[in-house]
Amino acid sequence: MIIDILNLIGRSVMLACSVAGKFFVFFITTIKTLFSTKPKFSKILRQMESIGVDSLTIVMLTGTFAGAVLAFQSYIGFKRFGAVDFIGPLVALSLTRELGPVLTGLMVTGRAGSAMTAEIGTMNITEQIDALRTLCLNVYQYLIVPRMLASTIILPFLSLFTSILGIIGGYFISVYVLNLNGEQYLAGIRRYLEFSDIFNGLVKSCIFGLLLSWVGAYKGFYARGGARGVGKATTECVVVASILILAANYFLTSLLF
Repeated sequence: MIIDILNLIGRSVMLACSVAGKFFVFFITTIKTLFSTKPKFSKILRQMESIGVDSLTIVMLTGTFAGAVLAFQSYIGFKRFGAVDFIGPLVALSLTRELGPVLTGLMVTGRAGSAMTAEIGTMNITEQIDALRTLCLNVYQYLIVPRMLASTIILPFLSLFTSILGIIGGYFISVYVLNLNGEQYLAGIRRYLEFSDIFNGLVKSCIFGLLLSWVGAYKGFYARGGARGVGKATTECVVVASILILAANYFLTSLLF
């Protein structure tokens, strides 16, 4: 009985180490390809459009409603202590430092990360990737590098839109629903929001963009088992990337702030 339990634990640890090793080898190979080959700028721009521009609407809606509900909830708590003047700084700091980057990363993961996995996974099971290798094309340069680079570059801009629209949403709720002073809302933001808050939030966004594209490309590249395998890889991409983003957010917050 004890031997069986130890064997099970050993196999689980070996499997986890194998998966983690393959995951990091995939990333290292991508980085080596990035610096050893000429980037395909047309593909990078196309991926920036697919990941960034096509996600702009959902990101803006997410930011607007996040800022609105944050202003509402802040008012409920701050009114009890006579501190409603701090709603503006709270909304701005929360969005630029935490909610903007995290919500952007999660929404783009659900929309673009899953699509990335499905696209590369379909190419894999239909042997299109093997055809690229037959044509002596560097698969990492052709498929992986443009997606990871584009995601890392474009996500800070999306996060910025999320934060700006969230602050605007909080402003409208504060002024036109809660009947607060709009000038106090803006003055508090100007007083307490610092450039370092915005910059550190953008750094987070870069890391989140790298993580979601890394997981998305990896899951698609190693998808197996036909259409069901692609569906499973897509689900795993969203779950794993979301968990990594939330975990990375904690460690980045501890490091940056």
